[in-house]
Amino acid sequence: MYVRRTTSVVLSTLAMAVMVSSVQAQATEENRIAADGGIHVPGWMGILSAADMEKGEVVENSRLSVDAGVLKVTTGPAITYWSPENTASGNYTVKATFHEPQYMNLNSHPHPYGIVIAGNDMGTDMPSYLYCAAYGNGNFIVRGFGPEAFQVNGRRGEAHAAVDVAEGEGSPVTQEIAVAVTSTQVTCSINGTVVGSYDKSAVVGDGMLKSTDGMYGIRFAHNTEATVTGLSISH
Repeated sequence: MYVRRTTSVVLSTLAMAVMVSSVQAQATEENRIAADGGIHVPGWMGILSAADMEKGEVVENSRLSVDAGVLKVTTGPAITYWSPENTASGNYTVKATFHEPQYMNLNSHPHPYGIVIAGNDMGTDMPSYLYCAAYGNGNFIVRGFGPEAFQVNGRRGEAHAAVDVAEGEGSPVTQEIAVAVTSTQVTCSINGTVVGSYDKSAVVGDGMLKSTDGMYGIRFAHNTEATVTGLSISH
C-alpha cells in the first residue's frame, strides 16, 4: 500500500511539473525579431496588440512578404495583417490555406495562425476584429479585440478532431480555415468541418466587435513562420 501511494505521489508530482514547465515556457518565451522585417506586400498593413506596443515592439519586428501569390509570414511579435481593399459585409465567407513547413521551428510551444474578419478602426488605438486560428497540435482558438481582448472559446481555445496535427517538431502541417458570417451566426470551419458556431450576440456588442462588417485578413501568434495561399471571400 505504501509503495502504491508513493508511486502515485511521484507520478502526480511529475505531471504537475510538466504542466508548470509548459505554462512557464508559454509565459517566458521572448519575441524574436524577424530578419529583414516589415511589410513587403504593396498596400498591406499590420497592427500589434496594445500590450506588445507598450513593450516597445513594432510592426517591423515581424515580416510579411509575397512570392508568386503566396504570402509568407515570419513573426516576431503577434500581428494582424490586412489590406484596406479587402472588405466584407452582410453574409460572407473568408477562407485561406495556412501551411507551417516546420512545426514549432521558432517557438517552444504550439502557436496559432488564422483568418481575421470584422476589422474596424484598424491602424488606430481602438481597433476591433475577430479571428479563428489553428494550432499544429489539434487545437483552435476564436478570439477578438474590441479593442481589449475578449475570448470566445476560452483563453487557450479547445481541441477538435478536424484540426490537423503535426507528426512532430519540424514536420509540416496544413490547415484550411474559413470563417462564415450569416445574419445570426459566425462560424469557423477548419479542413472542411465546422469547429465552432457562435451567435452574433456573443461577438458583437459592448467591449466586442462593432459589427461583423469590416476588413478581413490574417493573424499570426508570435515566433511563428508559415505561408498563406488562397485568401479569398465569397458571398
